[in-house]
Amino acid sequence: MNKTVVINVVGLTKRLIGEHTPFIKLFLERGQSSFIKPVLPAVTCSAQSTYVTGKWPSEHGVVGNGWYFNEECEVKFWRQSNKLVQRPKIWDELKNTDSSFTCANLFWWYNMYSTVDFSVTPRPNYLADGRKIPDVYSHPADLRDKLQSELGTFPLFNFWGPKTSIKSSQWIADATIKTDELHNPTLSLVYLPHLDYNLQRHGLNFDIISKDLKEIDAVVKRLVEHYQKQGANIVLLSEYGITDVDNPIHLNRVLRAKGYLKIRTERGLELLDCGASKAFAVADHQIAHIYLNDKSLKQEVKQLLESQKGVSAVLMGDEIKNTHLNHERSGDLIVLADTTSWFTYYFWDDDIKAPDYARMVDIHKKPGYDPVEMMVNPKDKLVTFKVIWKLIKKKLGFRTVLNIIPLNAALIKGSHGIVPEDKDDYPIFITNKKDIGLAQNMQATEVYSLLKKHVIDN
Repeated sequence: MNKTVVINVVGLTKRLIGEHTPFIKLFLERGQSSFIKPVLPAVTCSAQSTYVTGKWPSEHGVVGNGWYFNEECEVKFWRQSNKLVQRPKIWDELKNTDSSFTCANLFWWYNMYSTVDFSVTPRPNYLADGRKIPDVYSHPADLRDKLQSELGTFPLFNFWGPKTSIKSSQWIADATIKTDELHNPTLSLVYLPHLDYNLQRHGLNFDIISKDLKEIDAVVKRLVEHYQKQGANIVLLSEYGITDVDNPIHLNRVLRAKGYLKIRTERGLELLDCGASKAFAVADHQIAHIYLNDKSLKQEVKQLLESQKGVSAVLMGDEIKNTHLNHERSGDLIVLADTTSWFTYYFWDDDIKAPDYARMVDIHKKPGYDPVEMMVNPKDKLVTFKVIWKLIKKKLGFRTVLNIIPLNAALIKGSHGIVPEDKDDYPIFITNKKDIGLAQNMQATEVYSLLKKHVIDN
């Protein structure tokens, strides 16, 4: 079997490869490349699960970064158990082909309790006093200790939130190299999230994102050069392309205005009660699943949402089947945004009554994806001092919350989730294996067989 590394450069597209990414550009020119028509929804968990199974969401079940867990009557995002992916993975097939094959998963999602040989994934410690301490989960368990003793604690707050930076991708790259030195896996899957951050904050504003492109180019260079020395097959790929948006759509507020949403008020703050609602939306970038506890409302809700500015389509029945999203976890309706719009999870009408988690980085409590977690109020000149003061209070043992996230969805300038209009905004597949025979275009499900060929073909 051939030693292979797959470097997932999140958000990388042909449009972004150029003067600010000289190493990636050279790698592209010397190798082969193909556009990947993104899976729907073009979001992290669905795309990655499609790549490692070769199946559509209708088969592997990952219909988004989160969904409504019907039996629990709760929306849950960013779960981590690999058992949620309902089909065998590429490493399972390769293990069956050759018992000497080993696989390392460095931060691809659903990375806990899988059948890979070596894994590392973010897993903070949630302490009884409310603190969240940066950490990772690994298999085997002592890999966590070896990595953090040498590289320092994983910089969780640079991985997500207002402090996101190149530090998290750099740590993952360093951990990848260290894991490779320790265990020499046949196949390594590496996740570099850096471009995701400012592309969502600022869209395709090259005056700003040029710095991010240069930073990720340097990290990719270090990784590629490490594997080139070993004669490895090297793949650079991405999950989706991010495009400019300027129109946030609050689907739950639309449903609330028609009386479909059930709201509970606790301590003067509002909470969405999904189990008691007639209809509610689970927003995930440019796609939203609409779940109906009252199925008789399907056509009525469809017409209501189709009338909203920025909604391009509301799918039901065979339309959902044709997009490979016909799975029990999917909504009764699926809403797609147009190219310049995206969906928020917001359900309150008055910011004073917004739940406490709305102003915090809290990916597990919010009933939908919230990119505004990467922002602070740009008009608040004292926000840095407020954060420092809150951190000091925490260290002194006082209870306090980091409620610094604004409730202004208009701050977000880039999004993804639908199939872009221009192929230059499609995810991309680049390889140094020149005899692989790439077509100019491929489906997301074809990535699986191509990665397998990199490992087993001579």
